Amino acid sequence: MLNYYSFLWYNLYRENSLEGWLVIMNEILSNILTRTSIRLFNEKPVEKEKIDLLLKAAMAAPTGKNRRPWEFIIIQNKETLTKLSDAMPYAKMTAKAPLAIVICANTDKLAPDDNEIGWICDCSAATQNLLLAANSLELGATWTAIYAYENRIKPARSILKLPDNIIPLSLIPIGYPAKKFKPMEKFDETKIHYEQW
Repeated sequence: MLNYYSFLWYNLYRENSLEGWLVIMNEILSNILTRTSIRLFNEKPVEKEKIDLLLKAAMAAPTGKNRRPWEFIIIQNKETLTKLSDAMPYAKMTAKAPLAIVICANTDKLAPDDNEIGWICDCSAATQNLLLAANSLELGATWTAIYAYENRIKPARSILKLPDNIIPLSLIPIGYPAKKFKPMEKFDETKIHYEQW
């Protein structure tokens, strides 16, 4: 379903432009271009149906050799959310979120010749899909990194009781935004290079 506020924002932002109308008519582009990091949530719990959709979207991500090394830990317990918030230097908003999902890699799913770049790419793609799905469901979310910081990996392992073969990549606090946030315009033509540098 097209997010009404996304539709309105992009319509106003790109008024009377072909690009604006193309984005408005394309729900996927609208969702991508209006996604923003949300760190302030209200207390409304996230419905089970929406959690399931977030996970389905995450697992639809591209994955090298179809390894699908990802594992997802769903956290709704306030005590656990607070412990993660206290342990992660840039995830303080987790304590106020009604939900968090930790995306992990299962190294048992990897072949002996695989290196860490593969699972990092796969689990990052799953994380991005989850963030986009959250935006489409009118939920707020933000990506906070656990990997490759040992001072974050170690407490995450302890709090979540992770076995040795499970490596936490990202912690995503999720909830209904406490207020409306305007997406940033991030397009920058100076970052584009045709044919060569």
